[in-house]
Amino acid sequence: MPENMFSAIASGHPLVTEAAASILSSGGNAFDAIIGAGFASSVVEPSLTSLGGGGFLLARPAGTRAILYDFFVDTPGKGLEGKEMEPHFFPVTVEFPGCKQIFNIGPGAAAVPGNLKGLVELQARLGRLPLSRVLEPAIRYASEGVKLNHHQAYFLSLLEPIMLFDQYGKNIFLKDGRFIKEGETFKNPELANFLTGLANDPERVLHSFYKGEIAAKTVSDMKKRGGLLTLQDLSEYDIIERQPLSARFSQFELLTNPPPSFGGFYIALALELISEIFKKNVKFGSLEHLSTLAAAMDEIDGYRKETSSSLKWPDKMWFDRTLERLHRLFSRGTTHISVCDSQGNLASMTTSNGEGSGYFVPGTGIMLNNMMGEDDLHPEGFHSSPPGIRVASMMSPSILMEDGHVRLVLGSGGSKRIRSAITQVVINTCFLGMGLKDAICSPRIHLEDGVLQVEPGFPQEVTEGLTKLFKVNLWKDIDVYFGGVHGVDPYGGDAQGDPRRGGAATVLGKD
Repeated sequence: MPENMFSAIASGHPLVTEAAASILSSGGNAFDAIIGAGFASSVVEPSLTSLGGGGFLLARPAGTRAILYDFFVDTPGKGLEGKEMEPHFFPVTVEFPGCKQIFNIGPGAAAVPGNLKGLVELQARLGRLPLSRVLEPAIRYASEGVKLNHHQAYFLSLLEPIMLFDQYGKNIFLKDGRFIKEGETFKNPELANFLTGLANDPERVLHSFYKGEIAAKTVSDMKKRGGLLTLQDLSEYDIIERQPLSARFSQFELLTNPPPSFGGFYIALALELISEIFKKNVKFGSLEHLSTLAAAMDEIDGYRKETSSSLKWPDKMWFDRTLERLHRLFSRGTTHISVCDSQGNLASMTTSNGEGSGYFVPGTGIMLNNMMGEDDLHPEGFHSSPPGIRVASMMSPSILMEDGHVRLVLGSGGSKRIRSAITQVVINTCFLGMGLKDAICSPRIHLEDGVLQVEPGFPQEVTEGLTKLFKVNLWKDIDVYFGGVHGVDPYGGDAQGDPRRGGAATVLGKD
């Protein structure tokens, strides 16, 4: 029997949420809606995702178990030897208001893309509408254009050197010789044409992109420009089905992205640690709250560096030792779409293009990813893995359960901050008594490279107390840096997009 749930959507952009809502209203299910939203997102959130990137869908069809569909990127280079395996990429610095981060771009930074194949094939497996209907919003946005809102203009401005790397990027992001700005209309005519062809004949276009004419053009460019993508890489790419990782803590369970990706693993580890302390009455924003979160982040980061990419669960001795340290401390804190429908279907999907390689696939309007140039995805060094290996990721689409019932469908963008953002929202929900809006909108912290990054909004005496325990960087404003958690509450009829990323949410009600 269908579950008595609300239909609800949360995403990083009003037009993405609108696309999903229109598909649900046309008789589509949660999977039609989230795939249509994914295509729409690739048009209206060009700084965050692309059909040339990769992602994950955590799907729980009504009355069945959840499945994690992995369509993230593969390492490239099948069939290459010797000097052919030397990639061409170079660093660019992205300057957030509170810190800097270096990313690598160029053709050699591109991994084998999975988003296009993942979205098309999963809609065919799980949806019930024709793909042509699911694609309508994305085609309209790409052809008619959309006005850049404040958040998208800001994100693009951070990545301006990447967006203008290729000539086609200059064609669509420059207006009268200057970079596009807030309030101006952004169009992607080549992407509109590509999506129209996909709607008319998905099998032909998908074949062309991964095995045929488009693939041949891409590979030819790679050979000329120092990229590693080969025809064998593209033609052999496939979606992987995995059993979700189950993290149990107190009366709760979080279903999330399993190994080889590491985001879900470290969220599970953090919840195991923090929940032991947060079972007692801890007040949000207190020194006890933030110092425990930060110390747990520090311990987990140290454990990650110790074990590299092995993802081995710590033994009881590590937990006991770490919990003792946390108790002593007390004595002295990419884009995502969440959709549920009234029939009980749940869908949580995170997709990313990294920061983008800057390279556009000829004639498609699709920028390829730069996943081979992101240091957090390659802890053992760039291009250390052989070709054909699914790259691990921080992305962690999730479903939160309480006493066996669905509490939230959620996930986040944000590179290294994904795990800390989701962990804090879950803690806020499970132990600090917050509703969905407060759980997502409340200020966050993130520990990286020995520095505790702190959003504004915490009491001054608490932030001053943190400076005695950590090196602290206090931000002036909430920011995209701290992730973008978008979540829905299927039974409570609530949905919330993260204001850090211009999130938008809607509840459509029950049938």
